[in-house]
Amino acid sequence: MTTTTFLEWPRSFARDVFGEVGRNIARGLLLAIGVVLVVLGVLMAPIPGPLGVPVTLLGLILILRNSFRLRRAFVRFQRRHPKTMFPLRKLLSKHPEVAAVAYHQALRIERTLLPKGWRVSRDLRHRFFRRKA
Repeated sequence: MTTTTFLEWPRSFARDVFGEVGRNIARGLLLAIGVVLVVLGVLMAPIPGPLGVPVTLLGLILILRNSFRLRRAFVRFQRRHPKTMFPLRKLLSKHPEVAAVAYHQALRIERTLLPKGWRVSRDLRHRFFRRKA
């Protein structure tokens, strides 16, 4: 070991230690912001309009990116309940297909709540978005 490496060792060690502490503080701060956004989104959900959904999704993105334990729990829940988590997984992807997810959710809600003769989403789609030959 040369004298320059010996003299630079405390600086590199401090940079590594404080860098790790800084990353952990930033991760905790982003996790707290994510939790606040999820709570805010849930509180905004009853307000007319879809304002609560994007805020909640942004909070979930921050939480899942910064917490290893919650990410593992999310993946486990996703594997246990794939049909329930499919829309959320699609919206959390890098390039979300918002219109397709909204349409499929509308179909699912109609199928759950309305009798077969009253369903209109599928007919509207076929009427207005028919492929041209």
